[in-house]
Amino acid sequence: MKVLDNLKYTENHEWVLINGDMALVGVTDYAQHELGDIAYVDVDTIDEDLNVDDIFGSIEAVKTASDLYMPIAGKVVEINANLETNPELVNSAPYEEGWLIKVEINNTVINDKLLTADEYKAHIGV
Repeated sequence: MKVLDNLKYTENHEWVLINGDMALVGVTDYAQHELGDIAYVDVDTIDEDLNVDDIFGSIEAVKTASDLYMPIAGKVVEINANLETNPELVNSAPYEEGWLIKVEINNTVINDKLLTADEYKAHIGV
């Protein structure tokens, strides 16, 4: 399982890359592996202000479907449009082209439950 040191993680298997007041969010390599072949990504929260742990969408695979949870508080400002026609990008490049949403961070709400790469590795047992 690939776990990148420059990202933060959640126990729900989302990752977040914070860059100033913006962040990219996706699902981890572990999550895509457990889900199997991704068939559909549904995110309909564009322009919505969401809190930590709010559901921002869902991801459907051949095996199952799963809700997607906000790792940080903020406004969803962009959805990865490439996933509409190529949801398999979540499988092939979960940390690159397979990102899910871009968020404008609400800096007044801090998620102190975000995990470092080492903490996430311990969480998934690798």
